Amino acid sequence: MLKLFTWWNGVTLGGLFDIKRRSDYVGTDDYGNKYYEDRKVSIERRNRRYVVYKGLAEPSKVPAEWHGWLHHTLDEPPTKTPLNRRAWETDHKPNMTGTLFAYRPKGALSEGGNRRKSDADYEAWTPDA
Repeated sequence: MLKLFTWWNGVTLGGLFDIKRRSDYVGTDDYGNKYYEDRKVSIERRNRRYVVYKGLAEPSKVPAEWHGWLHHTLDEPPTKTPLNRRAWETDHKPNMTGTLFAYRPKGALSEGGNRRKSDADYEAWTPDA
C-alpha cells in the first residue's frame, strides 16, 4: 500500500511503471539504488537519467560516480567506466543529520552541553560591577 501513494519510500507504482516503460536499466550502486536512462532524447537534447532509491528517498545516498553520471558530467555510467579513485579520497557516506549516527561535537546539547572553559568566554555586563 505504501508504494501506491508515498514517493519517499522509493518510488510509487505509477512512477516505476513509467520509468520501466520508457527507460533502460543501467545499474545498481552499493546502497541498492537503481539507475535508469531514457531511450528517447528529451527537449534538452539528451537522455534523461533517473535514480530509484532503495528505501527512503535521500539524495545523499547517491555516490559520487553515480552523481556525475546522473548530472551528465560523465558520459559513461560507472558500470562501464569505473571512476578512478585517488589514494586520499574516502568512501562515500550518506548524510546522517537527524539520525543517531549524526556527528555531535563536544559541548553539543545532545552530549550533555558540557565543554571546557575558554579565555574568550562571554561575561555578561551588569550595572552594579
